[in-house]
Amino acid sequence: MKNLSQEPAGPVHVPPTGPPRGLGPSRELYSRMGETNIFRMCEDFYRELEKSAVRPLFPEDMKAASRKIAAFLVQLCGGPPMYNQLFGQPMMRARHLPFAIDEAARQAWLDSFKKTLEGAPEKYAFPAEHLPGFIAFLEEFSAWMVNRKS
Repeated sequence: MKNLSQEPAGPVHVPPTGPPRGLGPSRELYSRMGETNIFRMCEDFYRELEKSAVRPLFPEDMKAASRKIAAFLVQLCGGPPMYNQLFGQPMMRARHLPFAIDEAARQAWLDSFKKTLEGAPEKYAFPAEHLPGFIAFLEEFSAWMVNRKS
């Protein structure tokens, strides 16, 4: 990871794969997990991020930051349009452009999420049959957030 600053570092990279084309995570997740479990999962994920190399990319208040991704996932996984109500349209790539995200940063982010998902059926009532699809979504989504070449 070369540049963890919030300042653009050279030309913006556009991943050759383009925006995510998959279906996204199952919309059944919200009804099976509930809002509380999604928020708890995201809070645990941000605790993992605190220990990672990408920690400097995040605000000081990681608990508050975890609520943003939780609102996004609630909405994406079949719940109410919480993210839109609180923060407006997601436009996630545009929101991440100010941060230098290269492949190493993406992998650190993914590793933190995958660690969080270990034991997710027991910890968060995450339906085990939906874990592979959710991880595939995270991999595709995070690839689209990469905006700097390594």
